[in-house]
Amino acid sequence: MKAVFIEGHGGPEVLRYGQRPEPAIADHEVKVRVRAVALNRLDTYVRAGVRGQRKQFPPPLILGGDSAGEVVSVGDRVTTLQVGQRVVINPRISCGTCSFCLSGDDDLCSSFRFLGSDADGSYAEFVSVPAANAYPIADQVSFQEAAAVPTVYLPIWNMLIRKAQLKPWETVLVLSASAGVGTAAIQVAKNIIGARVIATTSSQEKAARALELGADHVINYTSEDITARVKELTEGQGVDAVVDHVGAQFFEAAYNSLKRGGRYGVCGVTTGYQAQLQLGTLFTKQLRVFGVYMGSKEDMRQIVEMLNQGKIKPVIHQTFPLNQAAEAHRAMEGRSFFGKLVLTP
Repeated sequence: MKAVFIEGHGGPEVLRYGQRPEPAIADHEVKVRVRAVALNRLDTYVRAGVRGQRKQFPPPLILGGDSAGEVVSVGDRVTTLQVGQRVVINPRISCGTCSFCLSGDDDLCSSFRFLGSDADGSYAEFVSVPAANAYPIADQVSFQEAAAVPTVYLPIWNMLIRKAQLKPWETVLVLSASAGVGTAAIQVAKNIIGARVIATTSSQEKAARALELGADHVINYTSEDITARVKELTEGQGVDAVVDHVGAQFFEAAYNSLKRGGRYGVCGVTTGYQAQLQLGTLFTKQLRVFGVYMGSKEDMRQIVEMLNQGKIKPVIHQTFPLNQAAEAHRAMEGRSFFGKLVLTP
């Protein structure tokens, strides 16, 4: 089959487009003909061998996690899916046997594998995954939209629905609204929960897109002070929750924007790992700071249900042919996009 893979770490130039063996399936797995693959920051980290993603070669590694396509074969023990079904794939494969998995907290599984990082991924014509990781999608949902869901909506669902338990009468601050996680956060907070959304971004064009997506207010962090503007918009109260997927750069400003009893969720550190935490403020204002990494299978089931009902609609910035994966990686590292970048084999 045709696939994009790496045989060593480096820049986008190390991505190879060529032939790789078609994956086999175990009795609990399904093979999916990939119709769309969404890029994530993890793809670029694996390619570069940074942020804990240093790999040993050979063998080559096929990149890619988030994908959608059609089931072409099913294992002998699979009863939940049939050949021909349209599905979206959850790229985080939990072990299914640890105490966390058995209790339904599979997002805490420490023996998980991630497609495109720990195993061959979906930058390919076919990919094989456990049937439990493939979710049927409605006919009206495009493969590109479905592929853009898992890695951005799972942490947001986990963060806002389960951990922060954001309420319709509350206000959330979403950092970096133009990224895939930012666009997902706006939609979940507004369309699913009904909360008030304040978002941040870096340009007037991106601000306009965020408002169209459902944000109530947008702060341009290149010309406005985030903390001061939040206080102004909330009549001095601050926000009830923060969605942070960027890390160090905006932590202080966002943390200082929380009201008493506020919740601060972290699901990414693209701008840096370390930040100063004011412990006095933490206990005197009774704040909660927590992290999430993806979400559970039940989170994914609920997300796909909302996708199928049209309650959430992933934002696609640009689609590239699979053989132009290197160009897509350059676009992602250029950061001048709004939403998700997608590959189509």
